[in-house]
Amino acid sequence: MEKEASIFVAGHRGMVGSACVRALKAAGYGNLILRTRAELDLRDAAAVRRFYTETRPEYVIVAAAKVGGIVANNRSPVEFLRENLQIQDNVIGGAGETGVRKLLFLGSSCIYPRHAPQPIPESALLTGPLEPTNEAYAIAKIAGIRLAQAYARQYGARFISAMPTNLYGPGDNFDLETSHVLPAMIRKFSDAAERGEPTVTLWGSGTPRREFLHVDDLADAVLFLLRHYEDPEIINVGWGTDVSIAELAGMVAAETGFRGGILWDDTRPDGTPRKLMDVSRLTALGWQARIPLAEGIRSVCRWWREESARR
Repeated sequence: MEKEASIFVAGHRGMVGSACVRALKAAGYGNLILRTRAELDLRDAAAVRRFYTETRPEYVIVAAAKVGGIVANNRSPVEFLRENLQIQDNVIGGAGETGVRKLLFLGSSCIYPRHAPQPIPESALLTGPLEPTNEAYAIAKIAGIRLAQAYARQYGARFISAMPTNLYGPGDNFDLETSHVLPAMIRKFSDAAERGEPTVTLWGSGTPRREFLHVDDLADAVLFLLRHYEDPEIINVGWGTDVSIAELAGMVAAETGFRGGILWDDTRPDGTPRKLMDVSRLTALGWQARIPLAEGIRSVCRWWREESARR
């Protein structure tokens, strides 16, 4: 991938997209095509078609998506399904129609069955029922994968798909109604520590196990895959180890300075019992995550404190 190549990062203002922009710039890629939602609504098929015709990007990273945690997914399955289908159809379809040299579609580990084998191999896709709490989002992502693969099979397009595990990092969503588990914990424990509250209540039992990957590691993997991966079959991106939600809570509590008790509301859903990715295919290609979870949590807590102070 030439340093002067034009690269469209769809969703560049989100946590993932902004990390991809940082990684590309750091690696010397300066010809980036970036559009805010006000400048280009990716749900608008005609607008996206005009954009591709006018700009003709050579490479595309599809980091744009409507995302959220359990609460948001349960509350708005129509929006999660429709908006992601629209974005993917327009961005992937537009790339196919205008001869983009290579496209990388970012999916999610939620595409895999609720009771997939652990660690989850890429071959587990579509082998069982999905986790009900994020089914709409997962179905949309699976459709995006299949669309990218269809372009590869029918037209020989160099369209690849990467499946990251649970992500976190600077620029994450810390809204308690719509955020994922790690930023929600950082927000809850930070607020409780500041107010001197004796306890914090978290959803579920604390027993599910999750794997977490810093978004800067994902961005590094995206650049690696654009340079070295050509197979239309999906490939997992993760750290390769997991922790229980209770262990995660302890790490976040310590880092935020919360010294009170942690209560578990087991009337709330746990989600998938365990979600650990098999990253052996990516590791065999020569890529490995670099940011340990404890170090990553420390940096994100610091980022959140600085952001909070500016508000």
